Amino acid sequence: MFLFRRAREDRAFREAQQAGQTLLLRLQATQPWPSFPEPTPQAPAAGSAVVPDFLPPDLRVPARQEVAGVMMRWLQPLVVDGEVRTCPECGVYRDWIVFCMRDDSIWLRCRAGHETKEPGLDAVWFNRNSGPVDRFHPTLEEGLRHLGH
Repeated sequence: MFLFRRAREDRAFREAQQAGQTLLLRLQATQPWPSFPEPTPQAPAAGSAVVPDFLPPDLRVPARQEVAGVMMRWLQPLVVDGEVRTCPECGVYRDWIVFCMRDDSIWLRCRAGHETKEPGLDAVWFNRNSGPVDRFHPTLEEGLRHLGH
């Protein structure tokens, strides 16, 4: 009994929605839309200079494609897929520099300078765990020195 009453109420509700939609479409078809004049572009005043919407070249940040990669320091042990990553050469498991390269590959560098590609991580992980870029360095050595390596 309850099941049929619910179906009957649902059907009545759908019919009311359809009737309201039909009425709205008929009303829109019969109502004349107000005619708005086309906006005319205004010329800038003689005394005002046109200011561009973007920053001057010396304040612009390089695009992601213009830099070789982004790096961050990772002090704690790096756990990927439930496994602590260690350097394959020296066995160190903490104090990494994590690089996200232009091709979205992730590389790890230990304090001793050994570098290894990390296939278990991707650019999405890097973006989620890194903070905002605070500096751009012209060379890798300057970036490593800035991060304490």
